[in-house]
Amino acid sequence: MLFDTRGRHRRRVVRVIYIGLALMFLLGFVGLGVGGGFGSSGLFSAFTKEGGGGSSGFYGQVKKYEKLTKEHPNDPSAWEGLAKNLLHEDASSEADETNAGVVTSKGKELFRRASAAWASYVALNPPKPNIELAQLMETVYSEPGLNEPDREVEVLQLGVAAKPTDAALYAQLAEYAYKAKNTRVGDLASEKAVSLSPAVDRKRVKDELAEVKANPSGEKTVTTKTNGKTYTGKLNSKGELLGTEVKTTGTPASKTATTKGK
Repeated sequence: MLFDTRGRHRRRVVRVIYIGLALMFLLGFVGLGVGGGFGSSGLFSAFTKEGGGGSSGFYGQVKKYEKLTKEHPNDPSAWEGLAKNLLHEDASSEADETNAGVVTSKGKELFRRASAAWASYVALNPPKPNIELAQLMETVYSEPGLNEPDREVEVLQLGVAAKPTDAALYAQLAEYAYKAKNTRVGDLASEKAVSLSPAVDRKRVKDELAEVKANPSGEKTVTTKTNGKTYTGKLNSKGELLGTEVKTTGTPASKTATTKGK
């Protein structure tokens, strides 16, 4: 589906593809001497001005920018550089993600450090926030990452401000706003996503976003029988039923149980 981003694996694959394309184009632009981004420095200035490459090179840049943020805590470019290089270090290290695309504890620690640097960067109100960096932060705050929908909403709002006619971005913003229980932003983004979609897709997009609004977690309430007992509740991401035993009279028992849905 055009805007179906509810599957975690699908969302991650799409983002990896787009980030990879962005890397290819922007590295090509840097090599040709074309400008470097929306912020105080280009997204890939680490390649052109500071040299380096690979995890060890980015590790050195992280140390450099950590020192700069301590010496110049009110300089947005120092925090921007720190966030960028933390994410570059994460991307260049195989230890930060499993073959199945699961972020490891080491990867999440780098995400938390990048998140702190990003928060310090935006708190200084840079006149032109680095949109490419904001796009990378979407991965940090996504469900496979730190799973912080409220922070995801913030970076997606920067994205739609830069691309005000992108229906897919508005749909993504609506989804995460609903997950963050920010109904007002979700409704506004949903309306924009529908209006910007091709006419043939509008009803489907509207229905999909209405479903997300009604059930942001994506969990479904089910009733199942296990060992002669009836349980009702919601399935988690592992297919386990987090529910309550139901007595034959229909009155829920006092205890809860976890069992595999069937």
